[in-house]
Amino acid sequence: MFYFIYNEFLYRPLFNALVFLVDIMPGHDMGLAVVALTVLVRIALFPLTHKSVRAQVKMKELEPHMAALRDKYKDNKEEQAKRTMELYKEHGVNPLSGCLVALVQLPILIALYYLFWRGLDFSANELYFFVTRPETINMNFFGLLDLQKPSLVFALLAGISQFVQMRLAQPPLPPKKGEVKSFQSDFSRAMRLQTTYVLPAFIAFISMSFPAVVSLYWTTTNIFAIVHESTVRRRARLPDRQANILRSQYGRDRSTITTHSRNKNSDPTAHR
Repeated sequence: MFYFIYNEFLYRPLFNALVFLVDIMPGHDMGLAVVALTVLVRIALFPLTHKSVRAQVKMKELEPHMAALRDKYKDNKEEQAKRTMELYKEHGVNPLSGCLVALVQLPILIALYYLFWRGLDFSANELYFFVTRPETINMNFFGLLDLQKPSLVFALLAGISQFVQMRLAQPPLPPKKGEVKSFQSDFSRAMRLQTTYVLPAFIAFISMSFPAVVSLYWTTTNIFAIVHESTVRRRARLPDRQANILRSQYGRDRSTITTHSRNKNSDPTAHR
């Protein structure tokens, strides 16, 4: 039952989409088809990933406040948890939103990964009746790289792009003066270190054993994630930049300026 659902609703649609894209690509280039399919899947998942990335960005912005709460209520875990949830609620952050999004995305991404890892034998048994099998398939990406063989270049690109993506998603925590060391803080820093440095190295290492098409898929996915998160972060910083401009011009904080603006708008003599 599980295999039937996986095959008919995940693997087979992606398989046929790849065959279709290979058929319409210039020169029937498999590499271009893999990039196109990866981007299309990421676009289809964009509403979910965008919500998750925004939640992550907000939680990172709240990290200094959360650290202050942990330090203030370090002897009262119940109060610490209560204050943390109040902070999330005040800023409209759902800490569990990313988990639900990951549960939806993960089967699709695994099916896409398995599609490239399994091999690129376009069996007629898996094709829909309206999808035509290409007469020729160019397995050399831009005529330069054989996607059926492992590639050191693409393995390094997969590792480097993963490092950039993880570094962007988890910026290093600045050391704080007077910070009390604890198992939680040490464990958090250790996990951050492993996901930022060890994971990309591991991905680059294992990619050297897989066909280059798998590394191409992984690299494309990482680049899409890097561009997406960079855009969200840049837009999230715009209000702070505008506030800083107002502070430099008027020497006031944003709340004072906002209050002054509201009072001015509510004053009937202000428009005379």
